[in-house]
Amino acid sequence: MSLIRQTAACGTAIAFALLSGMSPTTAANPQQGKRLALMYCARCHSIDKAGPSPLKIAPPFRTLHERYPVETLQEALAEGIVTGHPTMPQFSFDADQVGDFIAFLKSLE
Repeated sequence: MSLIRQTAACGTAIAFALLSGMSPTTAANPQQGKRLALMYCARCHSIDKAGPSPLKIAPPFRTLHERYPVETLQEALAEGIVTGHPTMPQFSFDADQVGDFIAFLKSLE
């Protein structure tokens, strides 16, 4: 492969990684995303492939992709999720955590 093609391919890969919200050297880790879900979300949401949510009004994570593409949560997770009900705490993740969490949600589809 010529140097020009290698440079173009590398640039394309970096641009894709940046546009997808992940750094080019970091791969999303769904297991770490599950740990985040256990720590912050499992008290109210079902985070498994079966079973009801502990809090009836909290949707099971396995059904989120039926409502909208889970990738659309990236910005909200990074900036801080705020909901219309007072019992859900506001929280935000750093960039690596967002990628991990989204990868975990996609593993439930």
